[in-house]
Amino acid sequence: MSKDKEKPPEPLDFFIWTVEDVGLWLEVINLGSYRQIFKENGVNGEYLEGMSMFTTEQILRFIRKCHMKWGDFITLCKELRRIKVACLKGEQKVHRPWWAPSCLSVVFVKSAKRNRQSRVVSLKLEP
Repeated sequence: MSKDKEKPPEPLDFFIWTVEDVGLWLEVINLGSYRQIFKENGVNGEYLEGMSMFTTEQILRFIRKCHMKWGDFITLCKELRRIKVACLKGEQKVHRPWWAPSCLSVVFVKSAKRNRQSRVVSLKLEP
């Protein structure tokens, strides 16, 4: 797939993003220069979610391993927080999958929003 045809991943599902999804998202938030190093280090959505529990030592290790500038790391964290807040507030769109009948669109979207919000809340509350 050529780069111009790649579609950014669905933000609500960031915790299940693949390494490739993370790379596309990095392009969207103007941190595309880290795409290859994140891929080499296996940074996926689950890893990004876990960063909220990092100790200072783990943060410093991550920054060194990915050769990140402090400002870029702060941008990364702000963008992750923005996605989480949008999920909690239910601000992000939920799309009906191609296989769902259109007559169930409203039911599906309401259910999917509740489901996704509860996943984000439960991730936030884990020790």
